[in-house]
Amino acid sequence: MEYEEGAKERDARRPPSDRAGPAGTLSRRCTTSTDSRNPAPPDSRLRRTTALCVAAASVEWYDFFLYATASATVFADLYFGALGPTAATLASFATFALAFVARPLGGVVFGFLGDRTGRKVALAAGTVTMGVSTTLIGLLPPYASIGVAAPILLTALRLVQGLALGGQWAGSVLLLTEQAPAGRRGFFGSLAQLGSPIGGIVSNALFFLLSAVLSPAQFSAWGWRIPFLLSVAFVGLGLYVQLRLEESPAFRRIAGAGDRSRTPIVEVLRTRPVQVLLAAGAFVAASASLYVFVTYLLQYAPTVLKVPKQTILLLVTATQAFQMASIPLASAMSDRIGRRRVYLTAAAASAVWAFPAFWLIDTGSVGLIVLALSVAHLVLGAMYGPLAAMFSEMFGTRVRYSGASLGYQLGTVVGGGLAPIIATSLFAATGTSASISGYLVVVSLITLVAVAVVRDTSSMDTTAEGARGDEDRGSAVSPSGDHHL
Repeated sequence: MEYEEGAKERDARRPPSDRAGPAGTLSRRCTTSTDSRNPAPPDSRLRRTTALCVAAASVEWYDFFLYATASATVFADLYFGALGPTAATLASFATFALAFVARPLGGVVFGFLGDRTGRKVALAAGTVTMGVSTTLIGLLPPYASIGVAAPILLTALRLVQGLALGGQWAGSVLLLTEQAPAGRRGFFGSLAQLGSPIGGIVSNALFFLLSAVLSPAQFSAWGWRIPFLLSVAFVGLGLYVQLRLEESPAFRRIAGAGDRSRTPIVEVLRTRPVQVLLAAGAFVAASASLYVFVTYLLQYAPTVLKVPKQTILLLVTATQAFQMASIPLASAMSDRIGRRRVYLTAAAASAVWAFPAFWLIDTGSVGLIVLALSVAHLVLGAMYGPLAAMFSEMFGTRVRYSGASLGYQLGTVVGGGLAPIIATSLFAATGTSASISGYLVVVSLITLVAVAVVRDTSSMDTTAEGARGDEDRGSAVSPSGDHHL
């Protein structure tokens, strides 16, 4: 009742053209930037926004994946070697997983910035924070030099990385989806999602190149630090984003109307808790698959299958390119037939491919490993691409940054953060990769259920009167098609 009275008071203060009519009709203020009454931004502005958002997302994932690769290849010996081989591996993967615990907190902190001060402010802050923390990891002495302080500092810096990525993701996605042309929100949102495979390919490629040209002793002593130290340049990118990028029309609209949420995370948890949980469940499969096939495999293949580290690193790096194909293609398809239909198909394929993938990987054949990973990344990209628009459409403008961030980061905690540890523990307990495949089937089923519950609104006319807007503090549970932004 208190909420309804507050909404009526705000509506009474608005100009007649901006008021919600009977049955919750959309206000003019709340229509998307692609509404015919509010033309899309010029092509040059959209191109600049796209380029900067893809660049920011790529460098964030570059930094994040650097740690993932290092945790599977060098950190166990350098920072946890005194624990013994298995314990050191688990400890290294544990620090990797800790960042995922911090990511929801990052979603809360940067979500507040994004919903209160603007999308670009939160994006710039996240980019700078990530660049600084990654550079400091590159300067950190090993356990042999400073003792127990080394793993403690490494863990602290990894937590900062998690905070940064937890807040950055929604910034790139929302700046694109909130000003995408009509009927192309899925495609433009997916361009920010390309940051993940781009960052993964570049970070792994640098590790592969350096490990190939340096001796093992040189790489362990200082070679692995070079990719981390390059991150200092990304601090400048974050500052450039803040200076050159324009705020999204949707946020400018609510800021101009004085309708920003005072406590967006509280509001989204009070009014849209189901959407947050469904978003988390929808992301579990994609996140778990990514970190099993990109991170855990870097440890599994050399130790269990005796595939050389350089070989598996090259294969993991190269096959991520298949995500770059399926991400935009699946997302463009979701603009035509709906997010839910595309996402459900990809999640089902993920469950089906879980066992064949490891059957092929366990042969140790380079060609069959390439086949296994190529299909896995195609399927992963088909889930990951439409996710950007899907999450944007599940929350209203006032709380969209907080809601999308929190749902995404909770999903990655359950799926991605624990995936290498769960995979390592399952194989140690069972001695067979079938247990890992079973784990991937379970997370795929979780995603199938979550996405199936979400209502498909692919046929909704975003300019039609009667669509639900920000007066409801968020959209309906609607992961597909064009919806009010």
